[in-house]
Amino acid sequence: MTLVVDKTRIDEVVGSLSHQLLINGEWVDAASGRTFETLNPASEEVLASVAHGEAEDVDLAVRAARAAFEEGAPWRRMPHGERGKIIHRLGDLVLEHLEDFALLESLDNGKPYWAAEAVDVPLAADLLHYMSGWATKIEGSTIPTSGLDPTQYLSFTLKEPVGVCAQIIPWNIPLLMAAWKIGPALAAGCTTVLKTAEQTPLSALLLGELAMRAGVPAGVLNIVTGFGDAGAALAAHPDVDKVTFTGSTEVGRKIVKAAAGSNLKKVSLELGGKSPNVIFADADIDKAITDSANAIFFNQGESCVAGSRLYVEESVYDEVVAGIAEQARSIKVGDGLDPGTAMGPLISQAQFERVTGYIRSGRDEGAVVHGGDRVGDRGYFVAPTVLAGTREDMTAVREEIFGPVVAVAPFSAESDIVPTANNTNYGLGAGVFTRDISKAYRTARRLRAGTVWVNTWNVFDASLPFGGYKESGWGREMGGAVFDNYLETKTVITDLG
Repeated sequence: MTLVVDKTRIDEVVGSLSHQLLINGEWVDAASGRTFETLNPASEEVLASVAHGEAEDVDLAVRAARAAFEEGAPWRRMPHGERGKIIHRLGDLVLEHLEDFALLESLDNGKPYWAAEAVDVPLAADLLHYMSGWATKIEGSTIPTSGLDPTQYLSFTLKEPVGVCAQIIPWNIPLLMAAWKIGPALAAGCTTVLKTAEQTPLSALLLGELAMRAGVPAGVLNIVTGFGDAGAALAAHPDVDKVTFTGSTEVGRKIVKAAAGSNLKKVSLELGGKSPNVIFADADIDKAITDSANAIFFNQGESCVAGSRLYVEESVYDEVVAGIAEQARSIKVGDGLDPGTAMGPLISQAQFERVTGYIRSGRDEGAVVHGGDRVGDRGYFVAPTVLAGTREDMTAVREEIFGPVVAVAPFSAESDIVPTANNTNYGLGAGVFTRDISKAYRTARRLRAGTVWVNTWNVFDASLPFGGYKESGWGREMGGAVFDNYLETKTVITDLG
């Protein structure tokens, strides 16, 4: 196997990182002195030992963020335009280190190097560049009063940063998720404590180093690497004003309880999904097959918006199932550093067991299984899987799998498919494939999901709000809508005398 880089380069990039916590502008060991190992899921080998942050470290990080947010601190006094320049500079630095980030994401997460290089890292930089422009465009408004003498009273609003933000990110797209959190929070003038997923801490450590190089003042961005107990301490901390979390719905519920139990802090959540994808018979079937395969198999299926429930009109059902199964068989599964790899390993042994368990349940409950075997005898590799002929009561149809497994079922009428597609506790993403623009709009309008793709999938842009209905979360990431998460609105009423 020929790798994108050799072991010397890997050792150089991983070894150049600080493996400590970033607190108040300094790299420090965990208070306990403990560390934990992060593994390469393709080889199950240790990549590095990083600081094991716990409650005491979280407290220090929150205290640093609070001090950096205090009135009179450099970050609070900084002109908004200068704040925007710092964020933009960070985006530039991300692009300058594109290859390093791509390598770290592939090693730590398992995803193909080319995917991180072509998608994850550029999107992270673009998000930072986009958000940098908002720093000078956060505005209040003057409001004419409806029942007061307008010559006597002046009323206006101010938009002010919410304060200290706890930001907890997942392991599936680590760098991009960090950028999604950090970019708007800094643009709004907040200070942050970023908690990484324990499986994928490395790219955030490089991002923290570059943030300081870009000019982010000490204490404004703090990074804690650790496990769920650190995230719980952060969510419950009484001096945190806002917590934002991306991850599973199960953990999201715990975040809400922790946030409510201390100081009733504000919460935004981007949670799980079980996204329906609808292919009508009048669609461009070849494109629908290709895009629907991408919808579920991209990023090893470890995506909250994976098109994991596929509904196909009866007259083209067999053709689509055969096409998706063929696409699955053609995907090369392997080490993310192999340039020929199209799909890497799952993140961990626990995730491997979870995904293969759902495949077994699908087979046991009567689905026809295409693929689904373990690939190799080392690493957490699972072949892309199609469960055909599924029913709505099947476990693999109802529950989020978070792996490369799609459940396919036929439908007969346009009037029936939307209620079926909406028959889920989730509402993050959805898709429609049809050449009939009226049908596309009718269907998209009725689907209960935060993002609906028409004749495509996995298209994102920093300017477009992203988030979910129902148990897929509260609030939106990206676009101007994200600032609802990070700003307070203050009304000022003045008697002019």
